[in-house]
Amino acid sequence: MMTGKNSTAVTEFFILGLTDDPTLCVFFFVVFLGIYIVILLGNLSIIIVIQRSSQLHTPMYLFLSHLAFVDIGLSSSIMPVMLMNFLGAITSIPLQGCVVQQFSLAFFGTAECFLLAVMAYDRYVAICSPLLYSTHMSTRVCTLLLITSYLGGCVNGWTFAGCLLDLSFCGPNKINHFFCDYPPLLKLSCSHVPLAEILPSFSAGSIIVIVVLIITISYIFILFSILKIRSIEGRSKAFSTCASHLTAVTLYFGTITFTYVMPKSIYSSDQNKVVSVFYTVMIPMLNPLIYSLRNKEVKGAMKKLIDTYFYRLNSVHH
Repeated sequence: MMTGKNSTAVTEFFILGLTDDPTLCVFFFVVFLGIYIVILLGNLSIIIVIQRSSQLHTPMYLFLSHLAFVDIGLSSSIMPVMLMNFLGAITSIPLQGCVVQQFSLAFFGTAECFLLAVMAYDRYVAICSPLLYSTHMSTRVCTLLLITSYLGGCVNGWTFAGCLLDLSFCGPNKINHFFCDYPPLLKLSCSHVPLAEILPSFSAGSIIVIVVLIITISYIFILFSILKIRSIEGRSKAFSTCASHLTAVTLYFGTITFTYVMPKSIYSSDQNKVVSVFYTVMIPMLNPLIYSLRNKEVKGAMKKLIDTYFYRLNSVHH
């Protein structure tokens, strides 16, 4: 793809970032560095707690640990470059770097979509068919669902990266964003490739529609099952297992729909930046908080691990 059509005059792009104000850059660097540390620590803590706590070795928590891994990948796709940009240490990125960044962003973002759908299906089976849960969510089924999630990420990632490689860049090379996002790059292209303009939006849109449909159908059945439960305590317990997931789903799909599916003419580049910050930075930070603070089992397992660690530490000192 790099030959012929893509023999470009422009080989690197300048990232304009969130702001060019030096004072704001220092402030944003401190804030986003803090957020990135919280993302890494929060999601790594979720993974470690789930791996080391035998009571959390269930399909629901297996998927949650993969969601935490994907959140680390999603934020790490853009945040190191973003932080360096605030310091003025790096303002340019080669075309190949943009392709890699776009692929990883689409890969992890799509994998997160599928994992959220898988988690909705898991809750549906647990609440609507509890007696068949071990059969429907066997190790083989869980493995297939995870492979499908990552495979979907690969396909969508290559769709974005392939279309980007098919574009020619020969004019302005300043990206009005804090990373190599596809819509701003498409604006800078001096070639007219209809497929590159339509395919990524179609691919992202199709995935969102399929995933949202799976989640919606799952929750319709879950709702009917919860309404059949006679005791208020039973209803509350059933709903509490879904509340964290519903919160994460609403936040994530609201922002990516705005970014990749809605017509670009109805919002500005600055609005696009704000929304992008939300789904690439804020959501990976919020997910561990949503799932740990609202989940008694995760909180209990975390407390147990911390107590064990301090007990061993005291034993060593004494």
